[in-house]
Parts: sequence; structure tokens; C-alpha cells
Amino acid sequence: MTSSTTLNAVRLGTRPSPMALEQTGRFAAAFRACYPEAVLDVVEIVSEGDRHSGPLSAIGGKGAFTRNADRYLLDGRVQATIACAKDVPGPHDRSPGIIIGAVLPREDARDALVLPGGHPAATLAELPPGTRVGTSAPRRSALLKALHPKLVPVPIRGNADSRLTKLDKGTLGADVMIAALAGLRRLGHEDRASEILDPSVWLPAAGAGTVIVEHRADDPATGVLLAPLTHTPTRIRLDAERAALATLHGGCLTAASAHATLDETSGVVTVHAAVLDPAGGDRLCVSASGPSVSGHEVGQDAGRQLLDAGAMRLLGRPV
Repeated sequence: MTSSTTLNAVRLGTRPSPMALEQTGRFAAAFRACYPEAVLDVVEIVSEGDRHSGPLSAIGGKGAFTRNADRYLLDGRVQATIACAKDVPGPHDRSPGIIIGAVLPREDARDALVLPGGHPAATLAELPPGTRVGTSAPRRSALLKALHPKLVPVPIRGNADSRLTKLDKGTLGADVMIAALAGLRRLGHEDRASEILDPSVWLPAAGAGTVIVEHRADDPATGVLLAPLTHTPTRIRLDAERAALATLHGGCLTAASAHATLDETSGVVTVHAAVLDPAGGDRLCVSASGPSVSGHEVGQDAGRQLLDAGAMRLLGRPV
């Protein structure tokens, strides 16, 4: 398919959740500042994940949030789509023909404990035994079982805004919940973070705090438009993290973490990667470093180290 994108109009697909629309608004402001003569049309796309109220695993994991947007993109109804990188499937299980065109500056990658409104501040360690902790992420569930075995992880669904509302009303099915700190900030609810979790212990998700814009691989014109909006240090870290996860063939149901740091003075990128035991047992942790121009290869190195250390056993696949 050839591109019909011009500076006159660009159609951008986004989920209609408050968080998605907030990050779309920030991208739109940057786009319009770069291309003041262009019209950016925002198209709201409801995903299968938004319509489904049961476990994500029943409808294909994180792909449920991207499949419908991918269809819009691949058939030309939109030229680009926007999403949080941690919610996008890895390149090994993604629709072919879609690539990342812009990466916005990374926000805070940490998770936070959120309590019902009016509840006295507390940490995970201070919660009473049996407290139900809401999370939809296998990574968070595994961390809870390992670090706080007295607590009970329970699955929850819905966007961040609706989860907060249900938590306060007592209808979430959980007593407290874990949320992305960046998401709380986007919604203006940073004050709801009762405890910000230490990322050296509570390992972040690959792509956490990073918003990406994707386009069709056969649409180089849109790629050219998006490229100037990329924050290069964030792109280096994201490519390294996604490469580590892809090497593991990790996905929505994988209890894994990949978090990259970049020393902009030395130009060295370091990937800290881990595969967690879903039952809460010991984790496998590795790190790999190299020049920033080889971030993808550094991520692959970290992933291969995990495989060599026996990650397949924890991933639930044959050794």
C-alpha cells in the first residue's frame, strides 16, 4: 500500500480512555508545534480489550488492545496509532508490517501502591495478611508472591480511571491495587500513590512510562513526519528493552522485566533483565552493557543470558 499522507492531514488512531486521550493530547501538541500547517485528526478506536471484561489471556493478552488499531492502520483508515509501549506486544507476536515511528520522552517507570480514597497511607509491607492486591500483570503478581507472600494478588480489568473509581466504591474486587506511576500522573492522580515502589526491587515492565507512535512499514512518508518527534535516548532504551523481551519470546503472560539505563556521557546502555517465578520463587536476573548505537544487540545479549540461565523453566516452556 502506498502512502497518501501529506502535511495537510494526518489521521492518528487512539483508544478512547482518559489516559490514552491525555497522552494523545501531549503528542498532538508536539506534532502541531513541529508542523503548524498540518491538521492532525484524532480517531478513537475501541479495542477488544476495552470491550472484554474477563481475563486478557482469554482473548490473546495484550494483543487485544492493539488488534483493532492494527486493522485501522493496515487498511489505511489511519496513518499512525499511539499507545503506551508496555501495553504493546513484542515484535515477535505483533501484526507484520507495523513499526515504531516516534518515541516520546520517557516518564517515570515505577509502579505505585494505590489505596481506596480516605484510607490512611500504608506500604505493601504494612498491609494486613490476606489483603487483596489488584493487578492484571503477571510480573506484578509474581513480585507480590515473592516479596509479600502474605498478600493475595487478584486480577482486575478496566482502564486506570475506572479502576480508581471502582476501588473507591469498593466494587473493584480488590482491597488495594498496583498502578503505573506515570499513568497516575497523566490522570492528575499522583497523590493517590501511597507507596512508590523501589525499581531495584520491584522490577519495572519493559517500555514502562514510554509512549510510542506506530505506522505502516510501507508508509515511509509518515515515518519521515514522525522521526523528528522521537526522543533519541528513550528510543535507545526502549529498543534494548523490547529486544530482550523478544529474545525470550515474552509477552502478556510472561512474568518478566527488562529495564534499560543510558549514560549519555559515555554512551553506554545497560539492560537489567529478569524472569520471575509466577509462583513467587527465585528469579533469574542478568545485565548486559554496550554502546548505545548497539542497544538492540545489548538487549538481545541480556535475553540470551536469561535463556542460558534456564529461563525456559520459569517461562513454562520446554527446556
